[in-house]
Amino acid sequence: MPQSPRSHDDRDRLGFDETRDYLGAAVAALLPSSVVTRGVSVSVETDRAVYAPGDPVSLRVEIRNRLPVPIAVSTPSRRLWGWEVDGALEATEEPRRDPGGSGVLTFRARERKTHEWTWDGRVTRQEGRRNRSTPLSRGDHEIRAFVATERERPESRTTIRVE
Repeated sequence: MPQSPRSHDDRDRLGFDETRDYLGAAVAALLPSSVVTRGVSVSVETDRAVYAPGDPVSLRVEIRNRLPVPIAVSTPSRRLWGWEVDGALEATEEPRRDPGGSGVLTFRARERKTHEWTWDGRVTRQEGRRNRSTPLSRGDHEIRAFVATERERPESRTTIRVE
């Protein structure tokens, strides 16, 4: 009796998914979390170094697994990564509610995750009970991107100037 041809999404004859690196996953499971965290690198870039007050800023954050095995980075909250301007998370001083729970940021071996967006160049500040959105003041400002681990946060910083 002839066998029907296997489709590309079928499992192999031993029942394993052919696209998954089982050996790499087994090795990664043995790595201590401190090694996994040190295996992650972060970079943050802007489209320019100098801006006028209120100019939009194009940002690019890349989070990379430098290890030759797949990894899973645990975070104490659902926030997996983030960015700050002069210490203000996502350019706002508004209080954040933590919905609870934890998170996991997964990577294939040597995988890069890239996030690009345009920020409006304004910071939301609390003034009494009101919030006010204002353009960055003249001078140097630090932008930081990070993986939201509990300890040893992989991070990167860059500085922009507002003239």
